Amino acid sequence: MQTQRILGRNAPSATILIRLLVGWVFVSEGIQKFLFPDVLGVGRFTKIGIPAPQFFAPFVGVVEIVCGTMLILGLLTRLASLPLLIDISVAIATTKIPMLSKAGFWATMHEARTDFCVLLGLLFLLIAGSGPFSIDQPLSHRKSSLE
Repeated sequence: MQTQRILGRNAPSATILIRLLVGWVFVSEGIQKFLFPDVLGVGRFTKIGIPAPQFFAPFVGVVEIVCGTMLILGLLTRLASLPLLIDISVAIATTKIPMLSKAGFWATMHEARTDFCVLLGLLFLLIAGSGPFSIDQPLSHRKSSLE
């Protein structure tokens, strides 16, 4: 029963589209933290006031790459969504909320559109699970037959 809550298999087939969308955003952003460290990695973390940016920028990059890939594959989707929910919540709190008072509502909404879409996608995946086209699917069948 606990395995069913984690792996779940009742999500619709179209869930793969949400997994690909959200996973690709995170994989891409994680890779870019290493490719462009001054703008998107350590330099950005320093600019927005994240403590220990030399540690946290690469750490967050690895989390985004690993968990984003897990979402794409549908591997432990609900568990992979949790660190990414923390990641995007911190991103919104440290970059978009402060922007609201400086640039106004509409400029912030424009800049935050991807962040909010990814946040909602992660919440969907946390609730619905990975769906039938995933690694979780055969795992949930194997686990349920053992229980």
